[in-house]
Amino acid sequence: MTKHGMSGTKIYYIWIEMRQRCNNHDNKRYKLYGKRGISVCKEWDNSFSKFYEWAKENGYEEGLSIDRIDNNGDYKPNNCRWVTQKEQNNNTRRCNFITYKGKTKNLKQWSEYLGLNYNTLRSRLRIGWSPKKAFETPMYGRGFSGDYSSC
Repeated sequence: MTKHGMSGTKIYYIWIEMRQRCNNHDNKRYKLYGKRGISVCKEWDNSFSKFYEWAKENGYEEGLSIDRIDNNGDYKPNNCRWVTQKEQNNNTRRCNFITYKGKTKNLKQWSEYLGLNYNTLRSRLRIGWSPKKAFETPMYGRGFSGDYSSC
């Protein structure tokens, strides 16, 4: 018997994998989710149709993936959203978030926002520079022909 006719679709696979990561002790990613206490809300865990209804009402499109806004929080309507892979990569536990001038972003986002080289910023912060110094010190690359007197 077919309950929803969606098995084999991308959205159904997302639902299955989300539940496997949180509920199946044999799943290779369980240690990163279920073992850490992350669960799927009962409404979604018990009903693909409820999950699908939420997904369609909250921007699901092919090519997007489910993302937990709070990486330590559960899969539930007020903690999930649909994002691109780039956005997904910006919201992982391995990201170090930096607050500067009242805004919080990870280093890759700051690099793009400020138009500064990511590796240079990373190196500066690793040697102990403050975010203010790392972000505000001009970058001089190879072939720089400007005036260094302002350094």
